[in-house]
Amino acid sequence: MNYQALSALIKSKKSYLCVGLDTDLTKLPKHLLDDPDPVFAFNKAIIDATVEYAVAYKPNIAFYEAQGPRGWESLQKTLDYIPDDCFTIADAKRGDIGNTSDLYARAFFDKSAAGLDFDAVTVSPYMGHDSVLPFLNYPGKWVILLALTSNAGSADFQRQLVDNETQELYETVIEKAQSWATHEQLMFVVGATQAEQIAHIRELAPHHFLLVPGVGAQGGSLEQVSKNGLTPDGGLLVNTSRSILYASSGPDFAQAAAAEAKAIQQEMAGYLK
Repeated sequence: MNYQALSALIKSKKSYLCVGLDTDLTKLPKHLLDDPDPVFAFNKAIIDATVEYAVAYKPNIAFYEAQGPRGWESLQKTLDYIPDDCFTIADAKRGDIGNTSDLYARAFFDKSAAGLDFDAVTVSPYMGHDSVLPFLNYPGKWVILLALTSNAGSADFQRQLVDNETQELYETVIEKAQSWATHEQLMFVVGATQAEQIAHIRELAPHHFLLVPGVGAQGGSLEQVSKNGLTPDGGLLVNTSRSILYASSGPDFAQAAAAEAKAIQQEMAGYLK
């Protein structure tokens, strides 16, 4: 899905909601545990319930890797089930020396290799350009680079002054990465709890999409994120995971997820106006 198609999808659905499929086997409704693949059964129900309101889905790869081969099977089935007109993100946070990054990229982008064909993957910029470029060698695929994350520890490095103390590290990441790829292949992760910084990030990267986790259970403000981050092309994918996935722990979990996703989408529609 290219930049224009993603922008058109946001305008069509009046939504920039990304549903994070951080599916925790220990939190699934008990009636699903007898299913041969309870993780996929849960994901399938969540997708069916939210697809009217969401433009993207983001499985957090750790939740699937932790289950070994069974988890990878659930991940592949989930990815295959997501409708083709939705944007898909592998939240893997990969990044290593060039030949290793090439294999990571192949795993998530080359269906003939590992059976996965995501639209995008999250990547750590810490090892520099040669660790990121292999992911950019796949036409039509996106790199979503960690910039300013929502966790408390982000201040340990991302907010430290660099370049003769003229700017913070996350600013250097955003500026330098734009020499590696255009806004049609590169996004940045910016946490919703950093909402006051999003207006400044918009100055640094006026056309790039921002993937914004942290709205909902982590306390980020959708209103502030939208006010500071929306562009005429959309420019935002706001991820919500726990508040949708676990809106109910009972047999009505899918209906509760749909109601939560709808409420978020309706709020987003107002901001898009």
